[in-house]
Amino acid sequence: MTSVVLVTGASGLLGRQVFNTFQRSGVLVVGQGLSRATPPTILKADLEKEEEVKYILDEVKPQIVIHCAANKSPDQCEKEPEKARRLNVDATRILAEQCSTRGALLIYISTDYVFPGVEGQAPYEADAETKPPNMYGQFKRDGEVAVLEATKATGLGVVLRVPVLYGTAKDPSESAINCLVDAVMKAQDADAGVKMDDWAQRYPTNTEDVARICRDIVIKYIKEKHRMKELPHILQFSSEDRMTKYEICEKLAGVLGFPLPGMIRNKQGNDPNGAQRPYDTHLSTKALVELGIDVRTVDFVTWWRRELGAYRK
Repeated sequence: MTSVVLVTGASGLLGRQVFNTFQRSGVLVVGQGLSRATPPTILKADLEKEEEVKYILDEVKPQIVIHCAANKSPDQCEKEPEKARRLNVDATRILAEQCSTRGALLIYISTDYVFPGVEGQAPYEADAETKPPNMYGQFKRDGEVAVLEATKATGLGVVLRVPVLYGTAKDPSESAINCLVDAVMKAQDADAGVKMDDWAQRYPTNTEDVARICRDIVIKYIKEKHRMKELPHILQFSSEDRMTKYEICEKLAGVLGFPLPGMIRNKQGNDPNGAQRPYDTHLSTKALVELGIDVRTVDFVTWWRRELGAYRK
């Protein structure tokens, strides 16, 4: 691969891993960031401003753009919908239009939350009807539509839906899974009363695997660029590790060698005061498999044993 790759949100949990994976593949990679930009590897650009999007694309001249930047907090999207829409929808549309104009392949990272997640419906195929249960899912679905519409003429837009992610983080708060290590530590106090969801089904997926999938999609689509319009434009990737957040905590506690005396199973379902979470939005990876892309994932416990080795007794 000899292309130039631009990764948006390159200072975030997934963006950093995507940046590193493409860099190890021997291509020139440039990142985009805002508050955590570190030029010259990660350039500062506000994706909500069209002139700054044009500037960074003209400066980097990428053949491939991996769009990881997003407001990924369901609760924040509910509290500040207009702010979330500007990044998750409006900025995505601007980027897609500019990529299409320049002939750059855009991979847009979306979410399993575009699906309703009603019990008994999963797994969802890529062409299944979408019905987001919250504003985050709706904005990401609107972002998908924006990408597909802006790139319809060229076929240079690809949506990649993924579930909740974990991986090497600079701060546990970057991931809804990584931050559970702190909850496990607090639950060592028998009186802590740490309530943990034991209702919604999660499929935690490692950022290393998602980054590899992005790379493999790029290799496949660039190789077959002559028939780009015929290739699928909505793809899905997920681990098959099915767990509630409580069960995730149990596995993390097992890795650490800790009990969980202060953690309480919460089987009540959604908190009426917060963003509504779906019960089960398991994504089918059939479309990737049909493309010949390896969808195997790292084992959850094995990865965390490596990551948390220093904390074990």
